Amino acid sequence: MSLSRCANGHMFSTRKHGSTCPYCFMSVEPEAGAGAGFGAGAAARRQQAAALELADERTLPYLEEPEGIEPVTGWLVCIEGPQLGQDYRISAEKNFIGRAEDMHIQIVGDNAISRRNHAVIVYDPKKRNFFLLPGDASGLAYHNNEAVYSPVELTPYDVIQLGRSKFIFIPLCGVHFEWENHRA
Repeated sequence: MSLSRCANGHMFSTRKHGSTCPYCFMSVEPEAGAGAGFGAGAAARRQQAAALELADERTLPYLEEPEGIEPVTGWLVCIEGPQLGQDYRISAEKNFIGRAEDMHIQIVGDNAISRRNHAVIVYDPKKRNFFLLPGDASGLAYHNNEAVYSPVELTPYDVIQLGRSKFIFIPLCGVHFEWENHRA
């Protein structure tokens, strides 16, 4: 691999980026005997300096304002497995469960749980009820020791098993409480 260091100390691949540092857009002087004239680096630096002056006028992406807190609608609490005692927040609508970082409910430590979409817990704010759905991964989800092949309505203190871990379901929202009634 052909690595080079720019004047600011950044290391980068000259095969991929040529003589221009991708971090600071500085041109690197060619090595002696490399076949290029020494004046080429200075001309490239002047050209890049001009480009950097124009860079301040570039259009920047609009970053939306954060929407605030996503209210909790219930919890899963690990009652057996590597994360014993750990609680997991359930939000409104679909909550995908797996080990991956991008899952709504990320359960680490139990490699028998699929990385992505092992199961789904849904809270329907219009009907005010919770459901457990099977995921599209190869692992099964169990509801009170029964395999889940289609949506199952959850009730307080149901036991859900995923991999080698068991969780107890604790709802907050439902017929007795709903966030819509408590917002300013």
